[in-house]
Amino acid sequence: MILNCQCGKKFVVPDNAIPAAGRLVQCSYCGNKWTQFPITKKVTKEPINFLAKKEVIEKPAKVPPKIQKEKIFSTPIKKKKMVKKRSGPSIYSKEYLEKKHGISIDKNYENTLKDKSNKKVSQSYFGFYSFLFIFLFVIFSTIGVLNLTKEIIIINLPFTEIYIEYLFENLNYFVILFKDALNIY
Repeated sequence: MILNCQCGKKFVVPDNAIPAAGRLVQCSYCGNKWTQFPITKKVTKEPINFLAKKEVIEKPAKVPPKIQKEKIFSTPIKKKKMVKKRSGPSIYSKEYLEKKHGISIDKNYENTLKDKSNKKVSQSYFGFYSFLFIFLFVIFSTIGVLNLTKEIIIINLPFTEIYIEYLFENLNYFVILFKDALNIY
């Protein structure tokens, strides 16, 4: 069924969307509202030709060409979202990790820490603080050795005198800043 609005827009609506009692419809273009009743097919009769003695033939009215669908007034049917249940092991299970990523997980972790003589082996970790401690130790050791040997280095490599003096001057400034920061609080 094709509905025509006053603004000139046409809408294609399924025939069963408009009951016999009528229905309130609204134009989606201009907002005009009206009560639409079902449209009955117009029947045209051919004139009777008495010479041929033909019976009256009823022809349906000409159907206008198809109009592009702009809006359908029937209420859309909402489909329920189907949640797919995964088949197979969960993504954190031992079987899945072994199959997908090749990771084998033992439930008894202590068994992996035992050596052949069944004694527990202590496993050491080199974490951030261990790295920081060793890094600072190496830096302070290098500065100490440089301070002890700076005269020997300057005699053998005279162009390094400027760099070494500059380094120790900056270190003195940092010591002064650190002491001032402690005195403020």
